[in-house]
Amino acid sequence: TAQATGKPVKLVFTREDDSRFDCIRSPSVQHFAAYWDADDALQGIEHAAAAGWPTLTMAPGFMPDSVDKKTKVDSFSISGADHWYSLNNHRVRAINNTLAQKTFVPGWLRAVGPGWIGWGVESFMDEVAHAQGEDPASFRLRLLDAKGKNAGKAPEAVGGAKRLANVLREVKAKANWGRKLPENEGLGLAVAAGQERTMPTWSACVAHVRVDPSSGKVTVLKLTSVMDCGIVVHPDGALAQTEGAMLWGLSMALHEGTAIKDGQVADRNLNTYTPLRMNDVPEMDISFVQNTEFPTGLGEPGVIAVAPAIGNAIFNAVGARVRNLPIRPADVKTAMNA
Repeated sequence: TAQATGKPVKLVFTREDDSRFDCIRSPSVQHFAAYWDADDALQGIEHAAAAGWPTLTMAPGFMPDSVDKKTKVDSFSISGADHWYSLNNHRVRAINNTLAQKTFVPGWLRAVGPGWIGWGVESFMDEVAHAQGEDPASFRLRLLDAKGKNAGKAPEAVGGAKRLANVLREVKAKANWGRKLPENEGLGLAVAAGQERTMPTWSACVAHVRVDPSSGKVTVLKLTSVMDCGIVVHPDGALAQTEGAMLWGLSMALHEGTAIKDGQVADRNLNTYTPLRMNDVPEMDISFVQNTEFPTGLGEPGVIAVAPAIGNAIFNAVGARVRNLPIRPADVKTAMNA
Protein backbone atom coordinates (compact mmCIF):
# COMPACT_ATOMS: atom_id res chain seq x y z
CA THR A 1 0.00 0.00 0.00
CA ALA A 2 2.85 2.39 0.80
CA GLN A 3 4.41 1.72 -2.58
CA ALA A 4 1.10 2.29 -4.36
CA THR A 5 0.37 5.59 -2.59
CA GLY A 6 3.91 6.86 -2.28
CA LYS A 7 3.28 7.63 1.38
CA PRO A 8 3.99 5.92 4.72
CA VAL A 9 1.15 3.71 5.97
CA LYS A 10 0.43 3.12 9.63
CA LEU A 11 -0.79 -0.41 10.44
CA VAL A 12 -2.57 -0.88 13.77
CA PHE A 13 -2.64 -4.51 14.86
CA THR A 14 -5.19 -4.59 17.68
CA ARG A 15 -5.30 -6.97 20.60
CA GLU A 16 -8.50 -8.44 19.14
CA ASP A 17 -6.72 -9.06 15.83
CA ASP A 18 -3.80 -10.62 17.68
CA SER A 19 -6.04 -12.97 19.66
CA ARG A 20 -7.39 -14.46 16.42
CA PHE A 21 -4.05 -14.54 14.66
CA ASP A 22 -2.33 -17.57 16.13
CA CYS A 23 -3.16 -21.19 16.95
CA ILE A 24 -4.27 -22.24 20.43
CA ARG A 25 -3.24 -25.15 22.61
CA SER A 26 -5.98 -27.71 22.12
CA PRO A 27 -8.50 -28.45 24.85
CA SER A 28 -7.59 -31.88 26.18
CA VAL A 29 -8.89 -34.71 28.34
CA GLN A 30 -6.83 -37.28 30.23
CA HIS A 31 -7.96 -40.47 31.95
CA PHE A 32 -5.92 -42.48 34.44
CA ALA A 33 -6.45 -45.83 36.13
CA ALA A 34 -4.25 -47.50 38.74
CA TYR A 35 -4.18 -51.19 39.65
CA TRP A 36 -3.16 -52.96 42.86
CA ASP A 37 -2.60 -56.64 43.67
CA ALA A 38 -4.08 -58.60 46.57
CA ASP A 39 -1.34 -57.28 48.85
CA ASP A 40 -2.19 -53.66 47.97
CA ALA A 41 1.03 -53.22 46.00
CA LEU A 42 0.78 -50.90 43.01
CA GLN A 43 1.03 -52.97 39.82
CA GLY A 44 0.39 -50.57 36.99
CA ILE A 45 -1.10 -47.40 35.57
CA GLU A 46 -3.05 -46.79 32.37
CA HIS A 47 -3.03 -43.31 30.85
CA ALA A 48 -5.09 -42.06 27.92
CA ALA A 49 -4.80 -38.51 26.57
CA ALA A 50 -7.06 -37.00 23.89
CA ALA A 51 -6.51 -33.64 22.18
CA GLY A 52 -6.26 -31.92 18.85
CA TRP A 53 -2.83 -32.58 17.34
CA PRO A 54 -0.84 -29.58 16.03
CA THR A 55 1.63 -31.72 14.07
CA LEU A 56 -1.18 -33.53 12.25
CA THR A 57 -2.36 -30.24 10.75
CA MET A 58 0.88 -28.33 10.29
CA ALA A 59 3.63 -30.91 9.78
CA PRO A 60 2.19 -34.45 9.43
CA GLY A 61 5.43 -35.71 7.92
CA PHE A 62 7.11 -35.28 11.29
CA MET A 63 4.77 -37.71 13.06
CA PRO A 64 6.45 -41.03 13.97
CA ASP A 65 4.80 -44.45 13.78
CA SER A 66 2.76 -45.71 16.69
CA VAL A 67 4.11 -48.67 18.68
CA ASP A 68 2.04 -51.12 16.62
CA LYS A 69 3.04 -49.38 13.35
CA LYS A 70 -0.63 -49.07 12.36
CA THR A 71 -0.87 -45.30 12.44
CA LYS A 72 1.06 -42.08 13.03
CA VAL A 73 1.20 -40.29 16.38
CA ASP A 74 1.80 -36.66 17.28
CA SER A 75 4.55 -37.21 19.83
CA PHE A 76 4.37 -33.53 20.82
CA SER A 77 0.85 -34.22 22.14
CA ILE A 78 1.83 -37.13 24.37
CA SER A 79 5.44 -36.44 25.45
CA GLY A 80 5.66 -36.31 29.21
CA ALA A 81 3.62 -39.50 29.54
CA ASP A 82 6.89 -41.42 29.13
CA HIS A 83 7.95 -40.31 32.61
CA TRP A 84 10.84 -41.51 34.80
CA TYR A 85 8.83 -43.45 37.39
CA SER A 86 9.42 -47.22 37.42
CA LEU A 87 6.16 -49.15 37.12
CA ASN A 88 5.63 -52.89 36.66
CA ASN A 89 3.06 -52.12 33.96
CA HIS A 90 2.53 -48.83 32.16
CA ARG A 91 0.22 -48.32 29.19
CA VAL A 92 -0.19 -44.99 27.37
CA ARG A 93 -2.67 -44.19 24.60
CA ALA A 94 -2.50 -41.00 22.54
CA ILE A 95 -5.90 -40.21 21.01
CA ASN A 96 -6.62 -37.60 18.37
CA ASN A 97 -9.77 -35.60 19.12
CA THR A 98 -11.27 -35.26 15.66
CA LEU A 99 -13.82 -32.65 16.78
CA ALA A 100 -11.06 -30.42 18.12
CA GLN A 101 -9.08 -31.02 14.95
CA LYS A 102 -11.98 -29.78 12.79
CA THR A 103 -13.01 -26.86 15.01
CA PHE A 104 -9.74 -24.89 15.06
CA VAL A 105 -6.09 -25.23 14.13
CA PRO A 106 -4.38 -26.75 17.20
CA GLY A 107 -1.08 -25.14 18.10
CA TRP A 108 1.89 -25.59 20.40
CA LEU A 109 2.31 -23.71 23.68
CA ARG A 110 5.36 -23.33 25.90
CA ALA A 111 6.47 -26.72 27.30
CA VAL A 112 4.47 -28.39 24.48
CA GLY A 113 3.10 -31.82 25.55
CA PRO A 114 4.43 -31.93 29.11
CA GLY A 115 2.80 -28.54 29.76
CA TRP A 116 -0.53 -30.32 30.09
CA ILE A 117 0.46 -34.00 30.23
CA GLY A 118 2.53 -33.25 33.35
CA TRP A 119 -0.55 -31.78 35.02
CA GLY A 120 -2.29 -35.13 34.67
CA VAL A 121 0.67 -37.36 35.55
CA GLU A 122 1.73 -35.47 38.67
CA SER A 123 -1.83 -34.90 39.91
CA PHE A 124 -2.60 -38.60 39.53
CA MET A 125 0.64 -39.70 41.17
CA ASP A 126 -0.42 -37.61 44.15
CA GLU A 127 -3.82 -39.31 44.20
CA VAL A 128 -2.20 -42.75 44.07
CA ALA A 129 0.11 -41.84 46.95
CA HIS A 130 -2.80 -40.72 49.11
CA ALA A 131 -4.79 -43.83 48.12
CA GLN A 132 -1.88 -45.91 49.43
CA GLY A 133 -1.59 -43.85 52.59
CA GLU A 134 1.94 -42.73 51.65
CA ASP A 135 3.61 -39.37 51.83
CA PRO A 136 3.56 -38.06 48.22
CA ALA A 137 7.27 -37.23 48.29
CA SER A 138 8.30 -40.61 49.71
CA PHE A 139 6.04 -42.37 47.19
CA ARG A 140 7.69 -40.59 44.27
CA LEU A 141 11.19 -41.22 45.60
CA ARG A 142 10.44 -44.95 45.84
CA LEU A 143 9.43 -45.05 42.15
CA LEU A 144 12.39 -42.93 40.99
CA ASP A 145 14.79 -45.87 41.33
CA ALA A 146 16.60 -45.34 37.99
CA LYS A 147 16.18 -48.96 36.96
CA GLY A 148 15.94 -50.24 33.39
CA LYS A 149 15.04 -47.56 30.85
CA ASN A 150 14.96 -44.99 33.66
CA ALA A 151 18.70 -45.33 34.30
CA GLY A 152 19.31 -42.63 31.69
CA LYS A 153 22.01 -42.47 29.06
CA ALA A 154 24.89 -40.29 27.93
CA PRO A 155 25.33 -37.51 27.22
CA GLU A 156 22.15 -35.65 28.10
CA ALA A 157 20.44 -37.98 30.57
CA VAL A 158 23.34 -39.27 32.64
CA GLY A 159 22.02 -40.44 36.00
CA GLY A 160 18.42 -40.71 34.81
CA ALA A 161 15.80 -40.84 37.52
CA LYS A 162 18.48 -40.56 40.21
CA ARG A 163 18.89 -36.89 39.31
CA LEU A 164 15.14 -36.35 39.42
CA ALA A 165 15.07 -37.97 42.86
CA ASN A 166 17.92 -35.70 43.94
CA VAL A 167 16.11 -32.45 43.06
CA LEU A 168 13.02 -33.76 44.83
CA ARG A 169 15.00 -34.42 48.02
CA GLU A 170 16.58 -30.97 47.79
CA VAL A 171 13.29 -29.13 47.27
CA LYS A 172 11.76 -31.05 50.20
CA ALA A 173 14.49 -29.70 52.46
CA LYS A 174 14.31 -26.14 51.11
CA ALA A 175 10.52 -25.95 51.49
CA ASN A 176 10.53 -27.69 54.89
CA TRP A 177 8.14 -30.31 53.52
CA GLY A 178 5.74 -31.75 56.09
CA ARG A 179 5.72 -28.78 58.42
CA LYS A 180 2.50 -27.76 60.16
CA LEU A 181 0.68 -24.86 58.47
CA PRO A 182 -2.24 -22.61 59.43
CA GLU A 183 -5.76 -23.76 58.60
CA ASN A 184 -6.65 -23.67 54.86
CA GLU A 185 -2.99 -23.59 53.84
CA GLY A 186 -1.12 -26.43 52.21
CA LEU A 187 2.07 -27.53 50.49
CA GLY A 188 1.99 -29.52 47.26
CA LEU A 189 4.80 -30.90 45.17
CA ALA A 190 5.42 -32.11 41.64
CA VAL A 191 8.42 -33.10 39.54
CA ALA A 192 9.15 -32.71 35.85
CA ALA A 193 11.89 -33.78 33.50
CA GLY A 194 11.88 -31.34 30.63
CA GLN A 195 10.15 -31.31 27.28
CA GLU A 196 11.50 -34.67 26.03
CA ARG A 197 13.25 -37.69 27.57
CA THR A 198 16.14 -37.01 25.21
CA MET A 199 16.65 -33.47 26.58
CA PRO A 200 15.66 -33.59 30.25
CA THR A 201 16.12 -30.81 32.72
CA TRP A 202 15.33 -32.34 36.09
CA SER A 203 13.10 -30.15 38.25
CA ALA A 204 10.97 -30.27 41.37
CA CYS A 205 8.54 -27.65 42.67
CA VAL A 206 6.77 -27.11 45.97
CA ALA A 207 3.80 -24.72 46.04
CA HIS A 208 2.57 -23.11 49.24
CA VAL A 209 -1.05 -22.00 48.86
CA ARG A 210 -3.87 -20.52 50.90
CA VAL A 211 -7.48 -21.27 49.99
CA ASP A 212 -10.42 -19.07 50.97
CA PRO A 213 -13.05 -21.68 51.89
CA SER A 214 -15.93 -19.24 51.41
CA SER A 215 -15.06 -18.33 47.81
CA GLY A 216 -12.67 -21.05 46.66
CA LYS A 217 -10.07 -18.42 45.71
CA VAL A 218 -6.52 -19.78 45.68
CA THR A 219 -3.59 -17.57 46.64
CA VAL A 220 -0.12 -18.89 45.90
CA LEU A 221 2.13 -17.66 48.70
CA LYS A 222 5.43 -19.19 47.59
CA LEU A 223 6.95 -21.35 44.87
CA THR A 224 10.13 -23.25 45.69
CA SER A 225 12.03 -24.92 42.88
CA VAL A 226 15.25 -26.88 42.41
CA MET A 227 16.52 -27.37 38.86
CA ASP A 228 19.26 -29.62 37.50
CA CYS A 229 20.13 -28.47 33.99
CA GLY A 230 23.70 -29.73 34.02
CA ILE A 231 26.36 -27.04 33.76
CA VAL A 232 24.75 -23.64 34.38
CA VAL A 233 26.37 -21.65 31.59
CA HIS A 234 24.90 -18.23 32.45
CA PRO A 235 23.54 -17.97 36.02
CA ASP A 236 21.60 -14.72 35.50
CA GLY A 237 20.06 -16.00 32.29
CA ALA A 238 19.20 -19.33 33.91
CA LEU A 239 17.44 -17.58 36.79
CA ALA A 240 15.53 -15.25 34.48
CA GLN A 241 14.39 -18.12 32.24
CA THR A 242 13.20 -20.15 35.22
CA GLU A 243 11.43 -17.21 36.89
CA GLY A 244 9.57 -16.44 33.69
CA ALA A 245 8.71 -20.07 33.05
CA MET A 246 7.38 -20.64 36.57
CA LEU A 247 5.32 -17.46 36.55
CA TRP A 248 3.73 -18.43 33.27
CA GLY A 249 3.10 -21.88 34.73
CA LEU A 250 1.30 -20.12 37.59
CA SER A 251 -0.58 -17.89 35.16
CA MET A 252 -1.86 -20.87 33.17
CA ALA A 253 -2.69 -22.79 36.35
CA LEU A 254 -4.96 -20.17 37.89
CA HIS A 255 -5.68 -17.39 35.42
CA GLU A 256 -5.45 -18.19 31.71
CA GLY A 257 -8.14 -19.94 29.73
CA THR A 258 -10.87 -19.23 27.22
CA ALA A 259 -13.63 -20.96 25.30
CA ILE A 260 -14.22 -21.48 21.60
CA LYS A 261 -17.37 -19.77 20.36
CA ASP A 262 -18.43 -19.81 16.71
CA GLY A 263 -14.98 -21.02 15.74
CA GLN A 264 -13.15 -18.19 17.51
CA VAL A 265 -11.68 -17.63 20.95
CA ALA A 266 -14.31 -16.04 23.17
CA ASP A 267 -11.92 -13.76 25.10
CA ARG A 268 -10.14 -11.34 22.78
CA ASN A 269 -8.75 -8.66 25.07
CA LEU A 270 -7.22 -8.28 28.53
CA ASN A 271 -10.48 -7.16 30.14
CA THR A 272 -11.79 -10.76 30.01
CA TYR A 273 -8.61 -12.75 29.29
CA THR A 274 -6.80 -12.15 32.56
CA PRO A 275 -3.26 -13.52 32.87
CA LEU A 276 -1.19 -13.26 36.05
CA ARG A 277 -0.93 -9.69 37.42
CA MET A 278 1.93 -8.29 39.44
CA ASN A 279 -0.09 -8.30 42.67
CA ASP A 280 -0.52 -12.08 42.38
CA VAL A 281 3.19 -12.85 41.98
CA PRO A 282 4.30 -15.00 44.93
CA GLU A 283 7.59 -15.25 46.74
CA MET A 284 9.95 -17.44 44.73
CA ASP A 285 12.94 -19.52 45.83
CA ILE A 286 14.83 -20.97 42.84
CA SER A 287 18.13 -22.82 43.00
CA PHE A 288 20.24 -24.88 40.62
CA VAL A 289 22.19 -28.07 41.21
CA GLN A 290 25.89 -27.46 40.70
CA ASN A 291 27.49 -30.24 38.68
CA THR A 292 29.53 -30.84 35.53
CA GLU A 293 26.92 -32.74 33.52
CA PHE A 294 25.89 -31.96 29.95
CA PRO A 295 24.02 -28.60 29.85
CA THR A 296 20.33 -28.72 28.89
CA GLY A 297 17.59 -26.12 28.45
CA LEU A 298 15.64 -23.89 30.83
CA GLY A 299 13.19 -22.12 28.53
CA GLU A 300 10.34 -24.57 29.04
CA PRO A 301 10.99 -27.02 31.93
CA GLY A 302 10.14 -24.52 34.67
CA VAL A 303 6.55 -24.32 33.43
CA ILE A 304 5.64 -27.97 33.85
CA ALA A 305 5.59 -28.79 37.58
CA VAL A 306 3.94 -25.57 38.78
CA ALA A 307 0.29 -26.35 38.01
CA PRO A 308 0.25 -29.86 39.53
CA ALA A 309 2.16 -28.60 42.58
CA ILE A 310 -0.57 -25.98 43.09
CA GLY A 311 -3.34 -28.52 42.58
CA ASN A 312 -1.76 -30.93 45.05
CA ALA A 313 -1.30 -28.09 47.55
CA ILE A 314 -5.01 -27.24 47.31
CA PHE A 315 -5.82 -30.81 48.26
CA ASN A 316 -3.52 -30.64 51.27
CA ALA A 317 -5.04 -27.30 52.29
CA VAL A 318 -8.76 -28.07 52.10
CA GLY A 319 -9.12 -31.67 50.91
CA ALA A 320 -10.40 -30.64 47.45
CA ARG A 321 -9.02 -32.51 44.42
CA VAL A 322 -9.19 -30.22 41.38
CA ARG A 323 -8.90 -31.78 37.94
CA ASN A 324 -9.35 -28.92 35.49
CA LEU A 325 -7.08 -26.14 34.23
CA PRO A 326 -7.27 -23.28 34.83
CA ILE A 327 -8.24 -23.80 38.46
CA ARG A 328 -11.19 -21.46 38.97
CA PRO A 329 -12.59 -20.60 42.44
CA ALA A 330 -15.90 -22.21 41.47
CA ASP A 331 -14.08 -25.47 40.67
CA VAL A 332 -12.41 -25.42 44.08
CA LYS A 333 -15.75 -24.80 45.82
CA THR A 334 -17.37 -27.65 43.88
CA ALA A 335 -14.53 -29.99 44.82
CA MET A 336 -14.76 -28.92 48.46
CA ASN A 337 -18.50 -29.58 48.54
CA ALA A 338 -18.00 -32.98 46.92
